[in-house]
Amino acid sequence: MKISSYLVSHHGTASSPDDGAATPTAADGPEATRFEPARIEALLGDHGFSTASSTAFSGLGYAGTRRALTRTTPEGPDADRSAALLDRLAADSAQHALVPASLIEAPRKLLVMDVDSTLIRQEVIELLAAHAGREAEVAAVTEAAMRGELDFSESLHARVATLAGLEAGVIDRVCDAVVLSAGARELIAACHEGGHLVGVVSGGFLQILRPLADGLGLDFARANDLGVSEGRLTGTVNGEIVDAAAKESSLRQWAVEAGLPVEHTIAAGDGANDLLMVRAAGLGIAYCAKPALRTAADAVIDLPRLDIIRHLAGI
Repeated sequence: MKISSYLVSHHGTASSPDDGAATPTAADGPEATRFEPARIEALLGDHGFSTASSTAFSGLGYAGTRRALTRTTPEGPDADRSAALLDRLAADSAQHALVPASLIEAPRKLLVMDVDSTLIRQEVIELLAAHAGREAEVAAVTEAAMRGELDFSESLHARVATLAGLEAGVIDRVCDAVVLSAGARELIAACHEGGHLVGVVSGGFLQILRPLADGLGLDFARANDLGVSEGRLTGTVNGEIVDAAAKESSLRQWAVEAGLPVEHTIAAGDGANDLLMVRAAGLGIAYCAKPALRTAADAVIDLPRLDIIRHLAGI
């Protein structure tokens, strides 16, 4: 019996002790109605799928189920029936994703994540701008760029220009202020324990990312090089900007270096500049993301726990 895909479903259960905020539960909100397992099975049957096996999983503040699916009817394109199924499941308070069996069952995978507001909770450019007294101004531009309303490269140059003249010592202070997203260490550890690779690619800055990546033992890392001269920030970026296209090319390049097909990659991010790599990956994940990315991703995670990714990807 050949498994065609996996339906991975997750929902919030309670506050997670390291979130810093309450995690939504199934009882939150007027539209929070949980589908019973029998209803989900009926919907699967209606769309030509049958559950071959089911595995439960859980973590701090969440729980879920991964169902291995077989096709019960040959009629109709898989993409059409999958889209129709997910459309019906959208009314559930849990979040659902159909993940290719080829990815779940791959013996070795590559996970590539965005950094700001994904791997870490903050936006580094805003932490730096706070030292120049320009945090609110920069935050507004960052938000618009992440929604896809501004050209990323142009907005980055404008934001970095506000940092001109700051003492380079602020870089160390910002490094100390960075806070990992909940579940980040658990996710990375699970990947490495399973023999998988982890990379991060950022529209932020290498001076902040390098010590973070070294400390986490990441396999790949790429970010912009912040201009520094005579002990002060120049308000410029050296070299080519790491934008949406560069993020996608990094994903593809690292997959080639690892000897992996792109179908065995996972990409996760939160903003419009993550769109291309999320679309290119075997599994693209919108993590606490802006609308532009949510609609393009294969899976959506709204709970602030990065380790949910391991269950979506079969890690």
